[in-house]
Amino acid sequence: MMSTYAWIGLGNMGGPMTANIVAAGHEVRGFDLSEQACAEAAKGGVQIVSSVIEAIEGADVVFTMLPKGAHVRSVYEGEQGIWAHATNQMLLIDSSTVDIETSRYIHEGSAQRGLSFVDAPVSGGISGAASGTLAFMLGGAEELMERATNYIAPMSGRTIVAGAASMGIAAKICNNMMLFIDLMASAEGSQLAHQLGLDPEVFWEIASVSSGRSWAQQTWYPVPDIIDTAAANNNFAATFRTDLARKDVGLALDAGQSTGVRLPAATLAAEHFDELISQGLGDKDCSLIVKNITPDGTVRGWNPEQGN
Repeated sequence: MMSTYAWIGLGNMGGPMTANIVAAGHEVRGFDLSEQACAEAAKGGVQIVSSVIEAIEGADVVFTMLPKGAHVRSVYEGEQGIWAHATNQMLLIDSSTVDIETSRYIHEGSAQRGLSFVDAPVSGGISGAASGTLAFMLGGAEELMERATNYIAPMSGRTIVAGAASMGIAAKICNNMMLFIDLMASAEGSQLAHQLGLDPEVFWEIASVSSGRSWAQQTWYPVPDIIDTAAANNNFAATFRTDLARKDVGLALDAGQSTGVRLPAATLAAEHFDELISQGLGDKDCSLIVKNITPDGTVRGWNPEQGN
């Protein structure tokens, strides 16, 4: 049965996610402030509209996929926002990675207006978005989970109910913190192996069947010509921007402070990202932290004079 999706946020993740929904036979009306993002999404069959209001009119489900909590709040609030124009027949789903406070705010504000809302952040990156194999983590009322799962199905390899309101985003914050810690391990291990004279591909193969294996090592390994998905093959053009990685680590550090949990490894990851951002490299891939590790700051696959 065909459904009508409203989609707010057609960037690196939203664009390929909506293409998979269209390919599954559904209608998607999309809105984004970026003309380039809209043009790319249109190639995937998304009907581009000029406002949030136009996107959600008559929709069965409304997805938001935006960079930060402030962006999510802005599209929900105000006379031109989702809350002002959604109906109680629609399901509202946010797949952005936001702070716990924003997630709770949207849950509570939706409930006060008689609207149904689920937080459903994702893991799997741009490659997972393109292949329709993302992992979704759901938080919200139990009676909404089956309905949300059905709308998510065209984009998902796995959908897991994390628990009540905001438990999806809680799971995502913890997961991304682990990801960036694993990325540090791949960066340090790859460069130490190089300095010790190991063949880069041979060492990667050893780590792949040993205890050094991780998603970051398999997908974001910061050495060129080893795996196809590495940003190191493309002068570290972003698959996951450094500034957004820093934002996500910051969410974990904020949660650690509020709960009293000590997060020394996450603190170190934040310092790595801050160093790149201070050098004007916040728009490069987060795996470029590898340049912080080498003896002289140079690294295979990185040419600072070359554009993306």
